[in-house]
Amino acid sequence: MLGSTHGTLTTHSRPARVVACGEQPPHTVHGVRDPIGASGGQADEAVDLDVSGRPLHAAVPDLDRFFRPGSVAVIGASDSEGRPNAGITRQLIDWAERVGARLHPVNPGRSHVFGLPCHAAVGDLPEPVDLGVVLVADPVPVIEQLAEAKVKFAVAFASGFAETGADGAAAQARLTEAVERSGLRLLGPNTNLNAFEKFRDDLDGPAIALITQSGHQGRPVFTLQELGIRLSHWAPTGNEADLETADFLSYFASRPEVGAIAAYVEGLKDGRSFLLAADRAARNKVPVVAVKVGRTETGARTAASHTGKLTGADGVVDAAMRQFGVIRVDGLDELQDTAALLARAKKPTAEGVAVYSISGGTGAHFADLATAAGLRLPTLADAKQSELHQWIPDYLHVANPIDNGGHPVGDWRGRKIIDAILADPSIGVLICPITGPFPPMSDKLARDLVEAAEQTDKLVCVVWGSPVGTEDAYRTTLLGSSRVATFRTFGNCITAVRAYLDHHRFTAGYRSPFDDAPRVPSPSARKAQALIRPGRQLSEHAGKQLLRAYGIRVPREQLVTSAAAAVRAASLVGYPVVMKASGPQLGHKSELGLVKIALTSASQVRDAYRELTDIARYEDIPLDGVLVCQMVEPGVEMVVGVTHDSLFGPTVTVGLGGVLVEVLRDVAVGVPPFGEDHARAMLGELRGHALLEGVRGAPPADVDALVEVVLRVQRMALELSDDLAELDINPLVVLPRGQGAVALDALAVCH
Repeated sequence: MLGSTHGTLTTHSRPARVVACGEQPPHTVHGVRDPIGASGGQADEAVDLDVSGRPLHAAVPDLDRFFRPGSVAVIGASDSEGRPNAGITRQLIDWAERVGARLHPVNPGRSHVFGLPCHAAVGDLPEPVDLGVVLVADPVPVIEQLAEAKVKFAVAFASGFAETGADGAAAQARLTEAVERSGLRLLGPNTNLNAFEKFRDDLDGPAIALITQSGHQGRPVFTLQELGIRLSHWAPTGNEADLETADFLSYFASRPEVGAIAAYVEGLKDGRSFLLAADRAARNKVPVVAVKVGRTETGARTAASHTGKLTGADGVVDAAMRQFGVIRVDGLDELQDTAALLARAKKPTAEGVAVYSISGGTGAHFADLATAAGLRLPTLADAKQSELHQWIPDYLHVANPIDNGGHPVGDWRGRKIIDAILADPSIGVLICPITGPFPPMSDKLARDLVEAAEQTDKLVCVVWGSPVGTEDAYRTTLLGSSRVATFRTFGNCITAVRAYLDHHRFTAGYRSPFDDAPRVPSPSARKAQALIRPGRQLSEHAGKQLLRAYGIRVPREQLVTSAAAAVRAASLVGYPVVMKASGPQLGHKSELGLVKIALTSASQVRDAYRELTDIARYEDIPLDGVLVCQMVEPGVEMVVGVTHDSLFGPTVTVGLGGVLVEVLRDVAVGVPPFGEDHARAMLGELRGHALLEGVRGAPPADVDALVEVVLRVQRMALELSDDLAELDINPLVVLPRGQGAVALDALAVCH
């Protein structure tokens, strides 16, 4: 099951070709750097912008010459023993030799470094250089020299930039400006030597490409090579003054040898760029597994101090990653195990999971955990159970989980049982937890599983539970197999298998939402522009007009400024009516007594008008009038809204509305653009989703109408992104199926 699906490794096995860097500075389109001219490479798609002026495709920087340069200059090279630069220089010399690059030391105080001729300045280099490694404390002057020499890439190791506070952030801004003027691409500052590690070249199969903002956090994934898992690249992005996680994500997703991308992310430089890169990976069906720190306030503060970037609201980050198929895990152990499985496992033939063990207790325990995690353990058909009982005693349970009682694994029956399970068309994954070594059984079981895995296209997983890990069955038999996925814990196995099935289900039906994103404003946008009041909150009446402009249904209503007009409006709207004060400073009206419901007569309307205006006058609340509104039949109260995230821009929220929105906080978030399928998936994420299906005798709600409102609000968020800071439709009453949805209230705030 575990085998090559992406071709052979080329990145660390061929000499680089020297390509002169283009002379033009990098183009910038709406704040997104275009790699054409920036690296001498060419983006594979033209810049295409959505209605808000943001790009719709990930630019793929040509990083071949970074990872496989033809020539390298080391500025600040040294061979003085005991000095940090000497150790770095020696490692770079060894790396250049491995990748077939010519290395040129640069240091005005030396004629030779480690026996190599040393040049006084960058301008003295004897040939065009692909990569400049900067070992001096202030890289800005060197960047300018490298630009004059037409160098395409640079690495800055120096620290003391945005990670240190305001002064460091100012220094990093100067560095960024110098890089933007130069036309080259920069890795760092505050990075390390991980990109120049010694990768094993004796491993085959699809590889893991690794991205980390903290180099030490990538060590567990890098050491997977000692277990036979191949790595092809390591990008330690540091402070990301220029090259960022998204650049490497796009590049790795386009490499034929990469089977999966593993990432440790502290802060995203630009949310949109990250999603475009994740979209490219999803299009190419390359799994992305990420640890993203900042789930807690403490974690977010720590991450910001380390990388000098925003971590973003974690709920939005989580939703955005899930929306574009990025598999988010919590621990580095989960990162390595999940990435290793996804890199090498082929497409599943079925989603059913079979749990097979030599202990009934082990099988039951694992099955409970797997089912709780959402894995499907189908009950085996009666015919299959009868087949298994040829080799397993009749008193043992074989419906799934499958308990063999132990003894059958020690003889010829063991392999037949495994083959019979794998032959079941409902089973796509076989998991065998071996909680501890018992050589008469565990050793032969391990051999049978490895041999069976060689003969099947289905995924075979083993959990080796021994804490020792030196047993021959584990070190030689299981780890020696490229077909069996071996884990040390139940939890990591379940996490990885769930991610494997989720990834293939996601990519099988994936259609990029960017393909259908609006390119030009709709007529609704032009109508809405007339209602925008910069820097102000709109009144409920104006907010509802904004909704009407986008075809979102609101109650029949009239805005009045006298009691007599209120009575006339009530007769036109139709009794019973609701009356509400309307003004640009009003938020929660009910708490102030500024809402009156179920009014059935002219006298009640007159009294309500006087009471509402008296309260507003007493509270010193300016009004633009009083709304006389149609009273809408009860339904499921929802909230649909728009907010602006510091990383991702406009986001759309949907959840249970009314007072429940503040009590239960049961909401789902989507990052535009997205389609109808994702809008429905957002509803499925809600804990209270059952309310839309009808509970306690209530009819099913009009989910189609709710989805349509979510999509119209999304269009509004995209088209008015520069004008609309916040929108809150609460409650949106979703009526019974076929009757639509009505926005009873709307709060809109303009930028």
